[in-house]
Amino acid sequence: MEKQEFGDPKQSTADMTAFVHNLLQQMQDRFQLMSENIVSKIDEMVSRISELEESINELRTEMGAEGSPSPLASEQKNNETKPGEAALL
Repeated sequence: MEKQEFGDPKQSTADMTAFVHNLLQQMQDRFQLMSENIVSKIDEMVSRISELEESINELRTEMGAEGSPSPLASEQKNNETKPGEAALL
């Protein structure tokens, strides 16, 4: 049988350590980039939502609906069952 030579075990351990360190660094860099992208998208969404709220408020002011309930509140009231309607269903 031939004897296999694996080289210096210390060098093999050092190579594996360097490989793992490099892999972890790559993972950390990718995670950092993804985190920055997510935060950027959230900031963009916040800005767009603020602009949308401003536009809605301007429209409400133009329509003279200042102080009236929002369309969502009116819609919810219409969807509620009234006392006489329950017997009809």
